[in-house]
Amino acid sequence: MTTVIIILVVVAVIAIWCIGIYNNLVKLRNNRENAFANIDVQLKQRHDLIPQLVSTVKGYASHEKELLVRVTEARTAAMGASGINDKIKAENALSNALSGLRVSLEAYPDLKANQNFLQLQGEISDIENKLAASRRFFNSTTRELNNAVQTFPSNIFAGMFGFHREPMFEIPQADRATLDKAPEIKF
Repeated sequence: MTTVIIILVVVAVIAIWCIGIYNNLVKLRNNRENAFANIDVQLKQRHDLIPQLVSTVKGYASHEKELLVRVTEARTAAMGASGINDKIKAENALSNALSGLRVSLEAYPDLKANQNFLQLQGEISDIENKLAASRRFFNSTTRELNNAVQTFPSNIFAGMFGFHREPMFEIPQADRATLDKAPEIKF
């Protein structure tokens, strides 16, 4: 009789341990999805401001049509992306297009002094800072999930229940060369 009780206790402990691992994996996945939802809020604001920025710039930079079209197309693609991984890719393309727009605008001193443009530029800068913070948090939650999915013994349960390694919200490889280069300061 005591052998049966010991076996039942051992089975119960193992079952509780397995349930704990599974629940932790679910919690980490949900934290990651919640972190991306926070990014989505900032992206929505960013997407709402881009048409205003583009229309303000159009009046000054009429010959920069190709650049404005790229920004608009990238925004449309980003708004239409579904799934976390597709959104990451689309948002990286939009960030790239906006960077090109900022560089191009240096040639327009009147535009840089325009009050509407300055306000929009400030709002976009604020959103970009909030996005950066949200991305850091997202990457932190993704790292926690990936650690749980890849470390023993939770990796055994992760494979059985369809949990897998998830990508971070990273800078595309093509943009890394630009970031590795020291900025030019001109007086």
